[in-house]
Amino acid sequence: MISDPVTGNLLLDFPDLIAQAVAECVDDPSPVTRDPAAFAPGFDLPEPDAAFRAFAAAATAAWSPLGDYRGHRLTLLDLAGNPGANTTKTFASLLIVARAVQHIRRTGEPIVIFSPTSANKGTALRDAVLRAIDTGLVAPEQLRVVILAPAACRDKLRSSRLATDPGLRALNPLLVHDGTPAETVKQLGREFVDTHAQRLKREHGLNLWFSLALPNYLVADTARAMFEHTVDPTDKTDTPRVHAHAVSSAFGMLGYHRGRAVLEKAGLATEASRPATLLVQHMATPDMVLSLRHGSFDRGNFPSYVVDPEAGLFHQIGADPHFPMVTHDPAEVLDPTFYTRRPATSPEMNALISRHGGDGIVVSLHECVQRYPEIRARLAGHERGLPSDFRTLREWSLVMAMTGVFNAADRGLLDRGADIVVHGSGWYSTADYEPLQHTSTVDTVADIAAAVEAGA
Repeated sequence: MISDPVTGNLLLDFPDLIAQAVAECVDDPSPVTRDPAAFAPGFDLPEPDAAFRAFAAAATAAWSPLGDYRGHRLTLLDLAGNPGANTTKTFASLLIVARAVQHIRRTGEPIVIFSPTSANKGTALRDAVLRAIDTGLVAPEQLRVVILAPAACRDKLRSSRLATDPGLRALNPLLVHDGTPAETVKQLGREFVDTHAQRLKREHGLNLWFSLALPNYLVADTARAMFEHTVDPTDKTDTPRVHAHAVSSAFGMLGYHRGRAVLEKAGLATEASRPATLLVQHMATPDMVLSLRHGSFDRGNFPSYVVDPEAGLFHQIGADPHFPMVTHDPAEVLDPTFYTRRPATSPEMNALISRHGGDGIVVSLHECVQRYPEIRARLAGHERGLPSDFRTLREWSLVMAMTGVFNAADRGLLDRGADIVVHGSGWYSTADYEPLQHTSTVDTVADIAAAVEAGA
């Protein structure tokens, strides 16, 4: 049961350290304006006046004790408190939008943020743009957001005034693509920017910002380490610590480690006390765990499974503790949010785990459902706990991470007695949002261009 959480704001509480994080994560923080296909604003932010503080108020985090499990002290790092998104993507999205606002104020030129997404990045970006409009940081015509999501994630998309207001809907379309695999939205989105950014700038004066770039997310995620250092610094305990995170590309954990590097360079923490990492993935995209364990993404290294014809469940042949013992389907998609294959972030994450410790584990839906009552009980007392009916859950990140922690502890994959910090990177059910009704289906880059120009 959750007790006595400590809260903070990841964008407002650490201005000096965030500035150092930019230097840690970004080769050149100045604006990129010469090539429209590579446009990016700089990393300058608006002054922290009342309007900006109201805009950034959603960047809340909480450090919440969750009791013990098999000799491990559990803590939830709750990153899903923003009701407009309920995921950790809030922090990077607010920072992205704040940078865009400052560029617009400096130049007077409008920006269209464009991003492919499996759902959560897009939801958070749309929420951040609406917050910027509602707090008066920017006018609707000055800052727009266009999102491209796979049709498989349609049920995770949520409504807001960007969808219900006809004028805002035209300016900020949410586009759905029915290609397979779901990750094709990334390639289609990149092709659209490369093909049309220069013309959109020339004909409409629009700066098209393809915001799906690692530094845009790393900087915001560094604040996780700064928050931890404030509420429970690792240098004040001899107990080892592990950070567990359900991941697709592990942007959040990479950002956390960059934040630790900032603290260590500033003399505020020691590298010797830096926590280990537990990566948690699902059956459909276990690429980071495969890379960590076997040095490649080769699916041939995935364990074999045989079906029990009476129970209808698949059982692992062998006993590799890093993969599910039982699953409904060896190729099941537990949550379509986790859709990245062969992530370019794997080598860096592998190196961090090699240096600082950790491991990786894959979980199945069957395992998550078995653990669900226990996980729900751990969250008792939270203002937005897990629903009683897991069938209404639409974001499984937290349940995946907790299941991975319990399984890893049971199977001896964690240092004995280590404290475990579970990154609550997201959870929401059908009760937490209104489904999005207004989407446009696109098949080609020309379709995307037409949607963007309709709002111009």
